[in-house]
Amino acid sequence: MGRAGLNRKTALATATLTLAAEAADLDVLSRFGGSAFGLNHHRGFTHSFLGVPIVAAAVVGFIYLLWRLRGCKTRNPNLPPRWGLLFAFACLAGLSHIFLDFTNNYGVRPFWPFSERWYSWDIVFIVDPILLVVLTLGLILPAFFSLINEEIGARKDAAPRGRLAATLALLAVFAYWGLRDYEHRRAVAALQARSYQGAEFPHIHT
Repeated sequence: MGRAGLNRKTALATATLTLAAEAADLDVLSRFGGSAFGLNHHRGFTHSFLGVPIVAAAVVGFIYLLWRLRGCKTRNPNLPPRWGLLFAFACLAGLSHIFLDFTNNYGVRPFWPFSERWYSWDIVFIVDPILLVVLTLGLILPAFFSLINEEIGARKDAAPRGRLAATLALLAVFAYWGLRDYEHRRAVAALQARSYQGAEFPHIHT
């Protein structure tokens, strides 16, 4: 999301988005309280709508501290950090984490602690190799072509690179989700239409 254009809006956007997108998984520390405690709190508060702004605020506070320790310097002096916008980006990253976890079979509890109900789209694996390949290519291809441009002496642009590749990678992810959702619905419909010795299978809830 940063390379798709958000890093052109404010300094520190990519760092903020990256940390905020991963921060929800700090709940793995709950395992130190025992297996039962860890299971109860896994994908709990940090993966809920209530927790998103709180986690986002903590991430932005951490980024601000690093920024101050570095002497308030950024890579592009003409693009200062906009802290309100960075907080919004951190919230967006937190919501993206919830949505990504929703797409796999484990699911999330987005309304925790008000509701313990789990929601799952169940269309991709927790670690999906195709998604990893698509997103990795969107990350490394701009760097590869940048090296080629430098070798042939092409003019260097001060603007952040990789916008087109990142945008195409994100579109490919959504297209893949659409394909997997179609396949999932077909599989469920086929199972619901089958019968065994004249008896229909119970209705399958997804």
